Amino acid sequence: MGMTMTQKILAAHAGLPEVHAGDLIEAKLDVVLGNDVTTPVAIGVFEKAGFTEVFDNEKIVIALDHYTPCKDIKSAELCVIAREFAKKHNITHLYDVGTVGIEHALLPEQGLVGPGDCIIGADSHTCTYGALGAFSTGVGSTDMAAGMASGLNWFRVPPAIKVELTGKLQPFVSGKDVILHLIGLIGVDGALYQSLEFAGDGVGELSMDDRFTISNMAIEAGGKNGIFPVDDKTMEYIQGRFGREPAVYEADEDAEYERVVRIDLSMLEPTVSLPHLPSNTKTVGEAAGMPVQQVVIGSCTNGRMSDMRVAASILEGKKVADGVRCIVIPATQQIYLDCMKEGLLEIFVKAGCAVSAPTCGPCLGGHMGVMADGERAVATTNRNFVGRMGHTGSEVILASPAVAAASAIAGCVADPRKA
Repeated sequence: MGMTMTQKILAAHAGLPEVHAGDLIEAKLDVVLGNDVTTPVAIGVFEKAGFTEVFDNEKIVIALDHYTPCKDIKSAELCVIAREFAKKHNITHLYDVGTVGIEHALLPEQGLVGPGDCIIGADSHTCTYGALGAFSTGVGSTDMAAGMASGLNWFRVPPAIKVELTGKLQPFVSGKDVILHLIGLIGVDGALYQSLEFAGDGVGELSMDDRFTISNMAIEAGGKNGIFPVDDKTMEYIQGRFGREPAVYEADEDAEYERVVRIDLSMLEPTVSLPHLPSNTKTVGEAAGMPVQQVVIGSCTNGRMSDMRVAASILEGKKVADGVRCIVIPATQQIYLDCMKEGLLEIFVKAGCAVSAPTCGPCLGGHMGVMADGERAVATTNRNFVGRMGHTGSEVILASPAVAAASAIAGCVADPRKA
């Protein structure tokens, strides 16, 4: 029996000729990632276990992105722990205020991850890097500690779901709509501890930013990871960024899948997830008119340059509705600079938006947009659980940047095709 992409990557990193779903393996790691919330916990485990050295100071990445610039004393203390550890062990890739970006936009941009890599991160959305043809998955801080010390991690090889994409996206329909539609189809546990493996002619119609968004939210369907085949767009993206030799793997023709889900991209419409689950999906037409008090455009899911451009194209010359707070967060310093050069920041500010330095901030109810009881937001983030963005009586509607921008202008959920 053949292997999927994920299984081939895991086999290579375990030094095995083949692996099968359910196998327990020990695999070598190319990157170990943590942030300001999870790294201090991992450091505590690392030191309590008696470890005194990291396995490779160039393969550990610490991105202080969740509560930074620090919102309170506790977050400041967590960052101090991470900074001191990085200094002690000469961690090459420490990203702090002024250099940091939202981790899952930052690492691909900086060329720290690439095709064929095996990556763990103490953040559930580490699955983002599957867009580059890597195996990447979120782990707990204990696993991060073990990874920093040994460069190894145990995995149970996941079975796979094949997601076959055909057709081409229509205007104002993006990767966010694809993944929301998929989660709506299979549910938040539809891919539980399985690999979502994307395939089909439709893959070539998706931009890299679309793929990052889709892989990022594989976890919202319960997936262990989400992975795309490596094609010309992938290789063009990593050109000049990724310093190591990429390893390209393809699924075998006789690879075994638990099931096949088929999606015709041309049939998709702008899609939203209503509270309080990512699987509670509706087309924007079905949800239009729901009033909102806040709009957030950013996050590791949709804070990239293409997201900024589509939001700006809708907001240009318009005004955010009275009673609505629109917060725009470019995901990295480079994206912030590019927005400045292209005049997008001016568009946002003139429209009445608040523009922030890169931070996860409002996505997890951290800062820069925490909501009160009874408030509702349209957000380009990835989770809309109860209390995710503040008070348990607040609500989050997940949407694309196009829908979010249109909603900011209308003061309610709105169709970008009519903005």
